[in-house]
Amino acid sequence: QVQLVESGGGLVQAGGSLRMSCAGSGRTFSSYTMGWFRQAPGKEREFVAAISRSGGSTYYVDSVKGRFTISRDNAKNTVYLQMNSLKLEDTAVYYCAARATGLIATLQKLYDYWGQGTQVTVSS
Repeated sequence: QVQLVESGGGLVQAGGSLRMSCAGSGRTFSSYTMGWFRQAPGKEREFVAAISRSGGSTYYVDSVKGRFTISRDNAKNTVYLQMNSLKLEDTAVYYCAARATGLIATLQKLYDYWGQGTQVTVSS
């Protein structure tokens, strides 16, 4: 089992940047495929980005490609989401998630563990 704690959310103006972190504890962090999801007010939670166990492969939802970068540091048991050129529609609660088996996935049901979420608010 792994426990996940997100940090780094906050209030930022449109066009600005934020870097979020997700720290994992428990079982070997490097054995998990990691993902970021978000849930905007009144909407379903959606996939944002994912990264393979080694960090060698990444995948993004089209709406964030070229603006967001997912990365990980297995020595620090941490996955990051660097968000640049933020837009109003990026406002959401962001969650990190860990998948114990398998490759990168976009479906929420394939992830086994979830953090508590951190709020990102983009203002005009």
